[in-house]
Amino acid sequence: MKQRKVTFTNDDGTQLAAVLDLPEDEQPVAYAIFAHCFTCTKNLTAAANIARALSSKRIAVFRFDFAGLGESEGDFSDTTFSSDVRDLVAAARFLEAGYEAPRILIGHSLGGAAVLLAAADVPSVKAVVTIGAPGHPRHAAGLFKDSREEIERSGKARVDLAGRTFTIRKSFLDDLETHTPEEPSTPRASSPSTRPTTFCPAKRIHFTQET
Repeated sequence: MKQRKVTFTNDDGTQLAAVLDLPEDEQPVAYAIFAHCFTCTKNLTAAANIARALSSKRIAVFRFDFAGLGESEGDFSDTTFSSDVRDLVAAARFLEAGYEAPRILIGHSLGGAAVLLAAADVPSVKAVVTIGAPGHPRHAAGLFKDSREEIERSGKARVDLAGRTFTIRKSFLDDLETHTPEEPSTPRASSPSTRPTTFCPAKRIHFTQET
């Protein structure tokens, strides 16, 4: 497997850090985007293992840090689930412009919910894979249920997640509630403003256990 470290810009002008994992001959048969879990990074062991396995099958994997995480610019407290979805769409545009439009979207945990929503705005996608994704984006709020009252009262709170401390704003919680998982009545959402459908006609593969 060969790797290229790259950066690209999201819709807010923020520089996002990414790694492109390629087969040895750098001639992949398809490109995939991997979306990491909530507060994780592109360097998560599971993400690296998946990229290695797929590259051995000649599928290139583009994994990146969402804004405010890992090596990407931005303030995590200013991000929302919707901004993560926009970052995914920006990643797809970057791949299409510089390499090839992605045909596969892969998401872990909340990243899985994000790829389901982003797929409606990435016409090239043929398959969507989720790993341990929540049934509804709002389920992510359960990670900081003990701080919910403070967030609602003060507008934000410092929350410990997996040994690290993050600032969670009320705007993040409010944004989670705006997305309602439902099957679309039309083949694709006509624009981001027509959301909140989270599913698209691409093939969906869902693993209920995290690996």
